[in-house]
Amino acid sequence: MTQQETAYSLDQIGYTTLRFNSTGIFETHKDMMVDPYAETRMHKVPQVEGIQYAPQITGKILPALVVLHDQWGLTTHIQDLAKGLACHGYIVMIPNLYGRIGGMVTANAEVAEALREKLNEQQALQDVSACFEYLNTNIAEDTLLERTVRNGHGILGIGMGGTLAIKVAAHRRRLQAAVAIGGTLPTEPATAQGLYCPLLLQQPGQSPTTSPEDLGNFCQTAKDAGKKVELQTYDDASPEFWHPHSSQYRETDMANALQRSLDFMGSLVKKA
Repeated sequence: MTQQETAYSLDQIGYTTLRFNSTGIFETHKDMMVDPYAETRMHKVPQVEGIQYAPQITGKILPALVVLHDQWGLTTHIQDLAKGLACHGYIVMIPNLYGRIGGMVTANAEVAEALREKLNEQQALQDVSACFEYLNTNIAEDTLLERTVRNGHGILGIGMGGTLAIKVAAHRRRLQAAVAIGGTLPTEPATAQGLYCPLLLQQPGQSPTTSPEDLGNFCQTAKDAGKKVELQTYDDASPEFWHPHSSQYRETDMANALQRSLDFMGSLVKKA
């Protein structure tokens, strides 16, 4: 598969850590200027924490991607992946989906499974929605936010994040594109019927949780409802084919999955 040339080099990508209200209602810089306790006050609602990568340029309004990590947490691998996506001309935000339960990162499979099971899905979906609202705020005092295209958003999820990305696509009305690399398909037809944006499913052929029948049923249900779903399977790949520290890692398949993701989102996510 032909690889896209990047618009920016890795040296041109900067990052910032983020922390904002999970309700999607945010304080401005001026609010904090007149509040002497802003830095020390305990927040009454949960906060979303994460990292945002962006090309360090001026004078351009850029579309945005939200990347959802897998069950291992917000690892350096996911951070590197997000930084690479930013090289293609996106502002890329990665929320820590485990932020409400301590924000843990692990390399232990048993711990990762326990974290995934402990995750409250509805709260995670709320946090992801807050990410899009944060990208839309364009707070005048924040020069980084001034550069984002309003509602020019896509989402990419990997593994556990792929499962959530599918559900976000049926939850976020103004989302423009969604990609799930791995993950478990929702079994209820309402999700496939309720997609608000085109969805690219990229699935390992050896998945123990999603059968070819499940994939076929999901895609057919979406098609019958007038929704756009594209499917790409990697026949010999197993779960964790995207994880470089796994024995199941398949470098070529993952490179192709990322390239297909970029091609798919590039044709759909609104530019300035």
